[in-house]
Amino acid sequence: MYLITNIIGVLVFLAIAFLFSKDHKHVNWRSVIVVLIINLFVAFFLTNFSWGRNAVQGAADGFNWLVQVSYTGIAFALPDWVNAKPMNFVTSALLPILMIVPLFDILTYFGILPFIIKWVGKFMKLITGQPRFEAFYSVEMMFLGNTEAIAVSGLQLKKLSKERILTIAMMSMSCITASIIGAYTQMVPGEYVITAIPLNIFNAIIVTSLLNPVRVSPEEDTIAKMGDSAEETDENGKPVREPFFSFLGDSILASGKLILIILANVIAFVALANLISKLLGLINPWLSLEHILGIILFPFSWLMGLDVNHAFEFAQYMGTKLMTNEFVVMGQISDHINSFPPHFRAQITVFLTSFANFSTIGMIIGAFKGIVDRDKNNHISKNVIYLLLSGVLVSLLSAGIIGLFVW
Repeated sequence: MYLITNIIGVLVFLAIAFLFSKDHKHVNWRSVIVVLIINLFVAFFLTNFSWGRNAVQGAADGFNWLVQVSYTGIAFALPDWVNAKPMNFVTSALLPILMIVPLFDILTYFGILPFIIKWVGKFMKLITGQPRFEAFYSVEMMFLGNTEAIAVSGLQLKKLSKERILTIAMMSMSCITASIIGAYTQMVPGEYVITAIPLNIFNAIIVTSLLNPVRVSPEEDTIAKMGDSAEETDENGKPVREPFFSFLGDSILASGKLILIILANVIAFVALANLISKLLGLINPWLSLEHILGIILFPFSWLMGLDVNHAFEFAQYMGTKLMTNEFVVMGQISDHINSFPPHFRAQITVFLTSFANFSTIGMIIGAFKGIVDRDKNNHISKNVIYLLLSGVLVSLLSAGIIGLFVW
């Protein structure tokens, strides 16, 4: 009975995404069905074969190495921040942007990154049916984190329509950063953390294909390169590129500005959400956004094949994660998670393995504000509810799918 409920739950989550679709007529059903089949295979494969999880872990380790290198520069200027345990949010999530973004900009300057995007995107497009950049971004955000993935994609994002920008913003709700995977695995079962990473990416493609279907013509499905919009040309009519070190300096300064914008938005969003909870508490001490969200989300947690008691407990964890972050909930359950039934343990771990919460919305809006024009940024801001809905549905789908294979 619980397995049937779980299957129905996955279908209900997909139906909700379709119900709130911005364009029901142009949903790419081929993409949705193919990616769903791939996701079911990935969930089965990663829950049954450890060497598959080791491959995902190896890729994560590579990205983590890159982040660790960035900490050496931070430690030179701010050793007390890097050596602190745990590191604060600015050090762990934002300051690495100062190295990672210029690095990817250098790859863009010499044409390496556009080449990678072109061919990886082309391969992923064949599999998923998505435009090349969206297909590449789904891979890029697996380990790079939302703000970093957005920041290093600045050249491409400036060329996209506001509808495609919204798709990228919605997908970004399901990112994680490679540097914190190790911290996750210290608190919750590591095999499910690793399994959640590709599941979230494929489910982000499914959910955004349903919520925000965008038709992209072959002329629009191109990869931007340095000099495409250059105003100056040489005697042969070729674009004149900015001198390398001038370009690098601009990239570093833009990265610093982006960090400040993201930080300001995160502080404001978290504080305002907490203010709402405090005001609700004045009405009744039990009232808070976490509890309200927990009650609202109870039917969805029950649809994941859980009994009523575990479903209510799961819903409360979901509400807490949305209002705070995944680390808060992981800290609450880390000491006794192994006592949970296997089905519950797998689903709660997978649900928590993403950045989908209110503060992430502030991070994403802040990141885009530092890159794209006002019209595109306003389009994201007008659709904040779609960002949140996308993040929640992706987490529910990933947890629901993993639950089909773990009992």
